[in-house]
Order: sequence, then structure tokens, then C-alpha cells
Amino acid sequence: MNRRHITGFSNPTVKALRALREKKYRKASGRFLAEGLRLLTDARECGHVPETLVLADRRDPHPLLSALEDAVESGGGEVIETTPDILSKITGKDNPQAVAGVFAEFDTSLGALDRSRSDIWLVAQALRDPGNLGTMLRTGDAIGAGGVILIDDCADPFSVEAVRASMGAVFTQSIALARWDEFESWLRAGTGQLVAASLRDAQPYRSAPYAAPCFVMVGNESRGLPEEYEMACDLRVTMPMKGRADSLNAAVAAAVLGYEVLAALDA
Repeated sequence: MNRRHITGFSNPTVKALRALREKKYRKASGRFLAEGLRLLTDARECGHVPETLVLADRRDPHPLLSALEDAVESGGGEVIETTPDILSKITGKDNPQAVAGVFAEFDTSLGALDRSRSDIWLVAQALRDPGNLGTMLRTGDAIGAGGVILIDDCADPFSVEAVRASMGAVFTQSIALARWDEFESWLRAGTGQLVAASLRDAQPYRSAPYAAPCFVMVGNESRGLPEEYEMACDLRVTMPMKGRADSLNAAVAAAVLGYEVLAALDA
């Protein structure tokens, strides 16, 4: 049984785990951190078992936690027990949940995607807020999307904040990272309708002719999509704004459009 108990803040393992909160260390190691029993259980049920499981040494027993420990040990991983204070230092939360896990990052290339997996995909361009990104992953899971494709310079989907906001959807959704030119070439090499939320020559989103597989694209939180990207879309749609606001939150816009596409394709 590969199990350790760590009580020192200066332990090298604690430092290495804590460093996973920073993007450069995640990229260097190819690993990311996730916390919480529910989230880690979702990961296990989707076939993703942490390489390292970190447990608070003062915790209540739970059958799901026992199942996680068994899965990690069966897979040759390591279980580390430590104090709640050290677990807080690792996760960056004052009141951390009693368990965290270290996972290998997934293949995020476009080539790893199977567009036939779903009729709906979400695409985000220059999305900078990790909470929005996590929410978009969660939305993708809710509407049965195949995954989320991140275009240009987006927030890191494997950051602690994005993983937390995804509520486990980081493990259910395929994730791809690409530049615009790379994405456009990949998309046009197969079937796929690219739809953008837009004000440029757009039609009402409730009556638009959506077609599968449909790639729903939203832009940066403050700037929206570049005109070049919008004009390259097969379909541009607009949602009515009844109040003073002139736009929706990017993740909310993706949810509204995603559900409309779902309804249209299921009709």
C-alpha cells in the first residue's frame, strides 16, 4: 500500500502540490489539482482516477471516500494523509474539503476530438475568467455537448478555479485548445455548422436554422468576437435584450444558445 502521512508545511511534496495552483507548474508537470469528494467521485465514475489522493487526517468516514482510496491504490497511485491546515495550504482555501486529487492533464489537441460524439459543441474565444470557463464546461455537460473548444488565449481549464466552477464537468467534457486558424481548418475539414452570438447581419436565435453538428461560439467577456471570426460563421444569431444591458455574460449566452440548439435539433 503506497500511503504516507505528512505533517510538515515545508515537506517537498506539499510544496509540489501547492505549486499546481500556478499555471507554469501545471504545464511543466502535466498535472492539475481538483478537490472535493463529489468532484473526485464524478471523476472516478468517468474513468479518471487521481494519481495522488490527499486526505485530511481528521475526517469523517464515507463510503465514497473509501471507494476513491481503493481506486487510487488499485491503480498504483499514492494516498497522502495530512492535517487540515496543510490541505488548506495546498488548495488555497481557508475551509478546504477533506480530499483533493492530482490528475494528469488530458490530450487537448483538436485531433483528439470526435465530432460525431455529439450534435452540439461549445466554442469560446479569448475567455479570460476561469469561473466563466468552468461554468461553460458545466453548461456543456448539462446540454449533452461533446466538449468545449477554447480558441486563442483563454483561461486555463485546469486551474483550480475553473475545475471547481465546472462542478466535475472538466471530467465529462472533451477539451481542446487551439488558435483560430487551426480551429477553422479543422472544422472545415469535416461536417459542422459554426454559429455565433452576434449583432452583425444576425437573425433571431429562436428561429434560426440550426444543423448538427452545431458549434456554438461566444467571444471574450468584454470585447465579444472579432469581426473576422463572426463573418467566417455559417450562422449569426442575436438574442433580444429587454433591459439596459447590451450583452449577456459569455457563459450565460452559451447556455441560452446551447439549449435553443438542443431544442431545435430534438424537434
